Amino acid sequence: MENVVHHEQAAAPDSSAVRVALWRAMHVLVDQPPHVLRDEIGLRLAAPDDSWRSRPDMDPRGTSGYRAAIVGRARFIEDLVSEQAGYGVAQYVILGAGLDTFAQRRPEIASHLRVFEVDRPGAQAWKRQRLIELGFGIPEWLRLVPVDFEAEGSWRERLAGAGFDPGRPAIVSSTGVSMYLSRDAIAATLRQIAALARGSTLAMTFILPLELLEPEDRPRHEAIYQSARAAGTPFLSFLSPPEMLALAREAGFREARHVSTADLTQRYFTGRPDGLRPASGEAFLIATT
Repeated sequence: MENVVHHEQAAAPDSSAVRVALWRAMHVLVDQPPHVLRDEIGLRLAAPDDSWRSRPDMDPRGTSGYRAAIVGRARFIEDLVSEQAGYGVAQYVILGAGLDTFAQRRPEIASHLRVFEVDRPGAQAWKRQRLIELGFGIPEWLRLVPVDFEAEGSWRERLAGAGFDPGRPAIVSSTGVSMYLSRDAIAATLRQIAALARGSTLAMTFILPLELLEPEDRPRHEAIYQSARAAGTPFLSFLSPPEMLALAREAGFREARHVSTADLTQRYFTGRPDGLRPASGEAFLIATT
């Protein structure tokens, strides 16, 4: 499958994907151990100029809550993938993969799975090129699946073409994507995932309405929303946990639960000597078919 020649034109990843990769690297560089997640490969992929640590959005103190949220959600998903792999689930789909580096950092788990990274064609062509340039290559078990979500029909058709077995359960992750989708588009995505084989699990992040955030976190979130609008990528959906759980059940999932910022804080940030903790604002839907 990966010996097929791909002709998509490479295009640099979007700024939010790069920011997430740089925050993961910053966690290792500026936060005290124990590190929730160790990921400097994303930094190597992005290859920013030498002044990247001087960027306003990399300010170690001012953005610590967001940096913590990013590494917390990545660690949570990796723990979930490891758990499900232990139960025999052998397919992992990453929707909106960006600069995800699970396959490169955790080959002891990933090589026992078939990992499908789904993203825009230009971004996938760029990532393929960078992985080869850095010497990681594209192992047989890693499938980079280019999907133009706006111009094409079901991304599941492209998955099947890349070797995904719809008759076997899978883990599906989607982080930092749902807020850019309308509620109808989120519901449609949930229906597609709910139709996967019994025993499949979805981990999807969603953004809470401002009134549900900690008061100290609201001004910065408002600034982020304004920046997103100015950049032409406005946040479209803000959902309370009951609303998200209702969407999941309406889509056909057998079970659905909510994992909050407080849950992640307790699990990964308790007792830290530096007091690092994730900002409120993002939560997880965990749903099973």
